[in-house]
Amino acid sequence: MSKAMSKSQIADHLSGKAGTTKKSAGELLDALAALAQKEAKNSFTLPGIGKLVLVNRKARMGRNPQTGEPLKIPAKRVVKFRVAKACKVAVLGK
Repeated sequence: MSKAMSKSQIADHLSGKAGTTKKSAGELLDALAALAQKEAKNSFTLPGIGKLVLVNRKARMGRNPQTGEPLKIPAKRVVKFRVAKACKVAVLGK
């Protein structure tokens, strides 16, 4: 299994496809990440890839794996990524 691409490898690939510099492609990645973080509260969609959504988790009972003692896990808000169907089909096939 191959390694995941690094940010500089992604920027290099994008700069080659778009005919821009590697630096501008890196800045585009940074701007996209900043926009996704800012807009995640309202849900942020990358067409063909997926969507970032904010989800409220309920409080629940858990257990300490070391001692087996039950403990209460408090309610919290988490960010989830939902993969688009087109991306699932492209990666996994039918």
